[in-house]
Amino acid sequence: MIQFLLNRELRTEHALDPNLTVLNYLRGPLGRPGTKEGCASGDCGACTVVVGEIEGERLRYRSLNACLTFVSALHGKQLISVEDLKHRGRLHSVQQAMVDCHGSQCGFCTPGFVMSLFALQKNSDGFDKAGSLEALAGNLCRCTGYRPILAAAEQACAAHDPDHFDAEQAETLARLKAIAPRSGGELGDGEKTCLLPLTVDELAELYLANPQARLLAGGTDLALEVTQFHRDLPAMIHLAHIPALKTVEKDADRLDIGAAAPLSDCYAALAAEYPDFGELLHRFASLQIRNQGTLGGNIGNASPIGDSPPLLIALGAHLVLRQGASTRRLPLEDYFLDYKVTARREGEFIERVLVPRRQPGRAFRAYKVSKRLDDDISAVCAGFNLALEGGVIREARVAYGGMAAIPKRARACEAALDGAPLDSRTLERACAALAEDFAPLSDFRASKEYRLLTAQNLLRKCFIELLTPDVETRVTSHA
Repeated sequence: MIQFLLNRELRTEHALDPNLTVLNYLRGPLGRPGTKEGCASGDCGACTVVVGEIEGERLRYRSLNACLTFVSALHGKQLISVEDLKHRGRLHSVQQAMVDCHGSQCGFCTPGFVMSLFALQKNSDGFDKAGSLEALAGNLCRCTGYRPILAAAEQACAAHDPDHFDAEQAETLARLKAIAPRSGGELGDGEKTCLLPLTVDELAELYLANPQARLLAGGTDLALEVTQFHRDLPAMIHLAHIPALKTVEKDADRLDIGAAAPLSDCYAALAAEYPDFGELLHRFASLQIRNQGTLGGNIGNASPIGDSPPLLIALGAHLVLRQGASTRRLPLEDYFLDYKVTARREGEFIERVLVPRRQPGRAFRAYKVSKRLDDDISAVCAGFNLALEGGVIREARVAYGGMAAIPKRARACEAALDGAPLDSRTLERACAALAEDFAPLSDFRASKEYRLLTAQNLLRKCFIELLTPDVETRVTSHA
């Protein structure tokens, strides 16, 4: 059973297919067709909805892709769709801004833009162009163009008058607290099931007893098996209702990040330690995806083109793996064994990600190359972590994604850098060594020749930045 608020209406669902997405739930059983399906893969934003959840003594509003969100994610939250914005016969201010600024033409994408603008308005104190561009980067429009939509964002955020959601916030908070999950549960339809543990101990016990179950955190990758490949997921265990897996803590020497912490919650801590990591996270899919996708999930799905693993490997990150009552620590670089094959044992899951904090004398750079600047998958992703002393590279950790079947360190390149001066001769030796480290494949994103040359050029870019620190070149790359 799950309970949640559909705007102000309490919904209690005892028997639903756990493979049902929020998009199909809205358009089907609820008869709310305002939320559109454009791509069913989280790329276009036409299905954007907003979820409200308790954060301290206030509501936090997050935009999500309804096409990639299973209904079990709604447990204990508030779901807001475009039908909820109009109040007492009047358009909401974000809807009115789209009208005033001529931000809609065919109208198919408009509900998604409106919901992204609604979340932006709720989380902003005024108009900020960069923040608006980030909030809207996950919404695509084929006919209107983005200038009038950005003008609507400025109007909506610059003159934000209180709305009915503000007036009802105290009541909504009280109602969400009343339905907050207090014990583990289950959602199923008799054939398929999704287990909803609330503690790490409960998760460990359930996964040991059901190792065939698929672990569901944000679901932004797992849901594609249902929406794109039309497969059934007969058993899932949902991690998103376990508070202990969503914490982001800072110790004296490391960041301790729960495996189910959304990427948008990891951003501040990672960006404060490593600005280049923060820059790359701005280009990690879209805000809707980052609001739901998790760091643990980006590692756990073992994609060779995942954005975070090369950076984390270069930083020397470790995983805490849990199996039943036992835990072990594993260097992240040893987690990936082969394409989609990992060192995880049966019934074992990623509990936490441990990232060393910034150390004096070390330089960290990270770059992503993709066909689009926003909302695209890497062709090549690189992380460089160099210990420098008196113009000499005392230690180098270099890792790439998109260059092999797994994200991995460039050992020959590192050997060419270790103990060598930070100069052009060292750079060219290290670039040549990359051909020993990798024999990349060609695919629709890039040819093998392009990938190798790009990997070498990213190392050159790193050297240029370190040798000419006054030159502003530290914008993440794109092709």
